[in-house]
Amino acid sequence: MNPKLIVAILMIAAVPVCAQAQKPSTVTKADAQKVINIISGDKAKTRIYCEIAKLGAQIEQADQKNDAKKTDELYQRMDELGTKLGPEYVSLMDGLEEIDPNSPDGQEINSMLETLDKLCAG
Repeated sequence: MNPKLIVAILMIAAVPVCAQAQKPSTVTKADAQKVINIISGDKAKTRIYCEIAKLGAQIEQADQKNDAKKTDELYQRMDELGTKLGPEYVSLMDGLEEIDPNSPDGQEINSMLETLDKLCAG
């Protein structure tokens, strides 16, 4: 699965979770690195992140089949898992909505997040 697609799905899935955040703020590369360190340094959180990535692939399949009910169920599950990754993850996903993914910062943050996807391979 395309790592950029996974990042996009994660950002979309974080919207309902992020609605609970106190106030949105601009995300920095340091914020992304902090989340990467938190997730990659904790085997349980790494497993959760990888499960979210798998759900992203399932969402893609459900979308292709125009199965809105299944897509909604998968997004809900993804949201539940996202909260288990912690407030830093939620804040990062919320803040990514404010960043142009084609901007230099957006591209660098997406590239940084792709390192997490490599933890799921294998």
